[in-house]
Amino acid sequence: MLRKLHPFPLALALALAFAAPSFAVRIKDIATIEGVRDNQLQGLGLVVGLNGSGDSQTVDFTSQVVVNYLRQNNISIDVKGAQVKNAALVLVTANLPPFAKQGSHINATVSAIGDAKSLQGGTLLQTPLKAANGGIYAVAQGPMVIGGFAAQAGGAGVQQNHPTAGMVPNGAIVEQEVPFALTDAASLTWVLENPDHTTAARMDEVINSKFSSIAHAPDLASVRVIVPPDGYGDHLVDFISEVEKLPISPDVRARVVINERTGTIVMGEDVRISTVAIAKGNLTVETSTIYDVSQPQPFSQGQTVVVPQTGVAVAEQAANVGVVQGKTGNGGNVALMEEGVSIGEVVRALNAIGATPRDLIAILQAVKDAGALQAELVVQQ
Repeated sequence: MLRKLHPFPLALALALAFAAPSFAVRIKDIATIEGVRDNQLQGLGLVVGLNGSGDSQTVDFTSQVVVNYLRQNNISIDVKGAQVKNAALVLVTANLPPFAKQGSHINATVSAIGDAKSLQGGTLLQTPLKAANGGIYAVAQGPMVIGGFAAQAGGAGVQQNHPTAGMVPNGAIVEQEVPFALTDAASLTWVLENPDHTTAARMDEVINSKFSSIAHAPDLASVRVIVPPDGYGDHLVDFISEVEKLPISPDVRARVVINERTGTIVMGEDVRISTVAIAKGNLTVETSTIYDVSQPQPFSQGQTVVVPQTGVAVAEQAANVGVVQGKTGNGGNVALMEEGVSIGEVVRALNAIGATPRDLIAILQAVKDAGALQAELVVQQ
């Protein structure tokens, strides 16, 4: 048997994000108004109607919740006698969007807390949802929708996705509004999702060119805009709409993002390197096993046995040199990249020396350590 060991294969994707400096997006796509945000809600609830897939008897708190619920409905029962295999204690969460009005519906996410096997087919009982200040802002109730399933029979089972978490679509009704008003605002502050000095300055310039010196960027993360008293004092929504439709060309730092777990490499167009030589070794290890048969002599009372003969061979490919001077070199196992080459030329040069996606991850980290990568290197876990 002959086995050849190659570098560990990965289903890696190399994404090159070439962002042209002249492209424009709307302000609403890169910034939000300060104070206009979601609010997180949560609450403890009870899911019933499960087909024997609820919490087991070892989960004491589920039995206690069931008993308390029955007592609230004038039914007295001992905790030890409560059978809760068709019920499960769950954590219910929801995001209350800005300007949500009383009576509007939002989605509620339900997750099992105990050892329930599945929430499929269950119904969430009325659950108050509280904010961080302790106030109740919504109430959730309704049938569960689960994007998976689990089934077991005869010691075998099958499962798809996560059957212990699901959603109640539009199952939470807003009971209390979050106080926030824009009507009396003399000024508004737009907050950039990706803070950057250049982007903030461009946003300041675009707004002032439209409304004549009403915007000011106090820092890299925000732009303060004075609401014009003429024409927009009583029509603030129209003014916000006009500002958010303005086109702007955002700027970003040169950055390389690496995720070795998923095998993804994302590099921006502005990534540059200093003069550096990159060598890639190509080590091949071959193992071979030949099975010989040891046959005893006649009448020797011996046994026929199989004797494996194992051999190992190691070969390393000689290195060639390719030079990148504003364009791809001739290839080989060593690439010399001169200062100022673009990221596209870097990738072509690395491909020319046979670099795999895993090699690219290791090479980029080594180039950064050598001080030749003029960009921020972000390694995701």
